[in-house]
Amino acid sequence: MMLIYAAAQPEDASLCTPPVFEEWMAYDKEVQEAGIFVAGHSLADLTTATTVRVGDAGDRTVTDGPFAETREVLGGYYVIDVPDLDAALDWAARCPGSRGGGTIEVRPVADFEG
Repeated sequence: MMLIYAAAQPEDASLCTPPVFEEWMAYDKEVQEAGIFVAGHSLADLTTATTVRVGDAGDRTVTDGPFAETREVLGGYYVIDVPDLDAALDWAARCPGSRGGGTIEVRPVADFEG
């Protein structure tokens, strides 16, 4: 899984040029045509987030926005089916989200059946 993080507020915005929509569409097409696409979605703006926490006594607390203060915001993800970590890293480096102050976190999806 490739988790796509964008800089929440770049320290120097002049150094970061976020990818444009056309770059994302080209990357989507490339992943699809390579036959490795399993799933993926872009997430709605951070301001639409709602956080739920449940205490030890079972009491639920619901708050608007994300739970943690962070410099990066999870913006979406791709699940790809590739043979190894090196291939996943190659695809992560091609992702528009890896540029413009963004970060791609690559992690395997846990397999609890094996």
